[in-house]
This record gives sequence, C-alpha cells and structure tokens, in this order.
Amino acid sequence: MKKNMGNIDKIVRILIAAVVAVLYFTGIVTGTLGIVLLVLAGVFVLTSLISFCPLYLPFGINTCPKDK
Repeated sequence: MKKNMGNIDKIVRILIAAVVAVLYFTGIVTGTLGIVLLVLAGVFVLTSLISFCPLYLPFGINTCPKDK
C-alpha cells in the first residue's frame, strides 16, 4: 500500500475520533448512532495509523506531500 494521507489529514481524523469517543463514553451519543460513530472513529484511527485511506483511491485523492 502506498501512503496517501498527509500529517494534517491524520491529525484531523484522530481528533474527530477522540471527540466521538468522548461523546459516546460520556453518554451524550447513545444507541445505534453511537455505535456507528464509534466504529467510524475506529476506522479513522486505523487509517491514520497506516497512513492509507482506501476511499481515497477511486477519487484520486492524495494528501501526502510530494517528495522532492
């Protein structure tokens, strides 16, 4: 897998995942919506750790900086 995520993209995804986790575990977001958002947050963290987002491929998105 070729990396297609830049540092800013990874930081934003991790911050969103942290906010969703806090909302879920404090009981603000519950039920099915809470579980769906928690799974999405897990996907955000996973894709941030491996620096690859499969959804970017069909759209040709690459936020990784170019090598000089």
